[in-house]
Amino acid sequence: MPTSKPTRSRKPGAGRRVAPERRAEAASTDIDRKAQLDMSTVATADHISRQLASTPKAQLVDMLYQMLLGRRFEEKTAEMYALQKIGGFCHLYIGQEAVSIGALSTLRPDDYILTGYREHVHALVKGTDPGRVMAELFGRRDGISRGKGGSMHLFDKEHRLLGGHAIVGGHIPLATGVAFATKYQQRDEVTLCFFGEAAVNIGAFHESLNMAALWKLPVVYIVENNRFGMGTAIERASAIYDVAQRACAYDMASETVDGMDVLAMRDVVGRAVDLARRESAPTLIEARCYRFMGHSMSDPVHGHYRTKEEVQEQKEQDPIRTYVGILTGAGIIDQTTLEDLDRKAREVTDQAIQFADASPEPSPDALFEDVYSMPYGPFTRSEQ
Repeated sequence: MPTSKPTRSRKPGAGRRVAPERRAEAASTDIDRKAQLDMSTVATADHISRQLASTPKAQLVDMLYQMLLGRRFEEKTAEMYALQKIGGFCHLYIGQEAVSIGALSTLRPDDYILTGYREHVHALVKGTDPGRVMAELFGRRDGISRGKGGSMHLFDKEHRLLGGHAIVGGHIPLATGVAFATKYQQRDEVTLCFFGEAAVNIGAFHESLNMAALWKLPVVYIVENNRFGMGTAIERASAIYDVAQRACAYDMASETVDGMDVLAMRDVVGRAVDLARRESAPTLIEARCYRFMGHSMSDPVHGHYRTKEEVQEQKEQDPIRTYVGILTGAGIIDQTTLEDLDRKAREVTDQAIQFADASPEPSPDALFEDVYSMPYGPFTRSEQ
């Protein structure tokens, strides 16, 4: 298991008054010194061998394909955004693929997931057609949300993806409600709820965890802690760096995991899903990861809040490269297999773009659809 990392603690003399300028200087130094330490994780020695032994080889290879597809899809999304085929806000998942793919590999098809606005890869892994995802990013009629949601509002009822939500943390109570509904109906589905570390400081997070623990709901909360809420480092926004510790307030199971390791994610989330399904008990998981791109397409790759050197250093821990090394070392894939998988991922992505390009724009009358349960409009001026 990844170990918990040190958090802020009271030092001798911490209660004494300090001049504002001295206090600011000390805080800045402390943040810089502790930032990388507190974001690191230590993988257990046996999780890789355990997963390689217990997971079918075909699934291990498919997980690599999903990581490659997610990476190629997001790279093409950036390209399409630059060509102005995609408008509005757009948040890429490059660098974080291990989190969603490792976590979702533990689910059954009838389990639910809810996530924030960086959700393209979650949708692909849950089973949404890549063409319909790209069409939604293009704002086209054949998009998974009929061209009305765009990048941040993917929704696929068939595959039990209940959003894509743009409001930070706004979906955490919804996921809690979904878990309540499945328990009330005496079904054994599990709900996974993904969100960033910036969401843990909002009231809805605490209200939801309290309710889930009190009522013993089958939900797994996964914090994708990439360290930066937009451009604000967690050290500057949270009194506790160790997000998983927040579960202690609700007597809830919790774990911290290396979110750059797909097998570690599968290992930890697998235990949480089993607990939820077997005992109807919630878990809070902190997945420490890193995004290689900016917060959104309007944000430079490294932004003004981190250095190029820091981004490059983190890229040395690329989750795809790491996983390729594991599978190659275990004799499960070779270079030819890797090239075939990558070629397939590129082809599927290219086909998705062709599908999106061919899809028509929504008609103006579509504005009146999906507003009310009964048909509504359009109306002429005299009918209004």
